[in-house]
Amino acid sequence: MQTIDFSPFYRSTVGFDRLFNRLDTLGAQEAKTYPPYNIERTGSDTYRISIAVAGFSNGDIAVETKENSLVVKGAKPSESGEDKREFLHRGIAERAFELRFQLADYVEVQGATLENGLLHLELKRELPEGKKARTIQINGGTASIEDKSVN
Repeated sequence: MQTIDFSPFYRSTVGFDRLFNRLDTLGAQEAKTYPPYNIERTGSDTYRISIAVAGFSNGDIAVETKENSLVVKGAKPSESGEDKREFLHRGIAERAFELRFQLADYVEVQGATLENGLLHLELKRELPEGKKARTIQINGGTASIEDKSVN
């Protein structure tokens, strides 16, 4: 994979170092292929991450958020001697996994559901009132040019 040098941006910008650090870490991460997942936009400020978790139940999966980071972990409990199964063909992996997602500012997980072997994580961006665009009322007199005398 090609690496990008962000040092010229560090020299000419102020306050964007967190953005460039994120880009550096995202570029360094290897592409995760297990379990497969989709990221979709479901509205102007809503998103859904769908992860294929066939063979996992609610108790086998943990979803954690901390400081703009979302971590989804899954692990099956180890089988005891009497519950051990013998597979002739094993196509459903059921191996432990950990997926990490970087969330933008003000994006929070609204909920999670597990149905039909898919874990759906609903996310929403909610800007605080101080960050939302607002219209400023312009106050002024209604005097026209004719009302003002030049003398």
